Amino acid sequence: MSIRYVHGGVPVVDGASAGRTASSGLTLSGLTTPFCPSGIVASTTRRGVGADPYSGLVQCDDRVPVIPTLPDAHPLDDPIRSSLVGAHSRFAEWRGRIARYHPEVAGFFGHPEDMTAEDWADLGALLPVGEQAALRGDGITPPAGWRVLDRIGLLQFDGSALVVEPEPTAQVLTADDVPEMLDLVHRTRPGPFRSRTIEMGTYLGVRDGSRLVAMAGERMHPDSWTEISAVCTDPEYRGQGLATRLIRAVGYGIRERGEVPFLHTSVTNTRAVALYDTLGFVLRRQTTLTIAEVA
Repeated sequence: MSIRYVHGGVPVVDGASAGRTASSGLTLSGLTTPFCPSGIVASTTRRGVGADPYSGLVQCDDRVPVIPTLPDAHPLDDPIRSSLVGAHSRFAEWRGRIARYHPEVAGFFGHPEDMTAEDWADLGALLPVGEQAALRGDGITPPAGWRVLDRIGLLQFDGSALVVEPEPTAQVLTADDVPEMLDLVHRTRPGPFRSRTIEMGTYLGVRDGSRLVAMAGERMHPDSWTEISAVCTDPEYRGQGLATRLIRAVGYGIRERGEVPFLHTSVTNTRAVALYDTLGFVLRRQTTLTIAEVA
């Protein structure tokens, strides 16, 4: 049995004899990676010299992941799968053309818009019991055995023209701050945020004394782009420009890496749309999120 590492250092086992990691000497107790649904063995793919980060993807069955590689494709057209074959491959689970984040990190699924019966079966296999899937794209029609719960208009904004600057009052948030971050998200509802979402990128927060009153951070990382997300302010502290300052500050860190900021919001979040317009974000795409679950 040999042990190889996916991007980010997650150990994956293949082969037929017992083995230990050469670098750490840790014995692996079983073949099933915690990234995959119970009972599904992970494997990795190798695509030759120079294939990183596409090599070493966690694949939750014995098929080779099908990665979107159209020459005219834009990373923001499929930001979830673009992230999961690149900067976020350490969080990825794959079955065929379907990918998802580790459930503790995010609830996002990457998929083609022309989903086949096999794709739907793979999605169902990756979907944790009791969870819902948010599927991006117009015309998504689940087959028998699935139930549509909602359809939400989604806006994607390009932040190439965002004026960025550091924010001296902002602090870099860490895992120790997650309970406060979850509480702020619960009270303000900026969008999904889970116990390990903070691992997706840098998050900044503003405090009044010891109290966390505003935050924003980085979420998806398609090639050369970084999403600004979880922009939220305690209702008692709104009207002070904290969201604007944090967006500019998160954008500053993104630009320092030579990347471009972007973000998403729903069509009904008119307050956010107005703010993003004043900051120079340009609408790039409008599409639909179909929220579905296994019936």
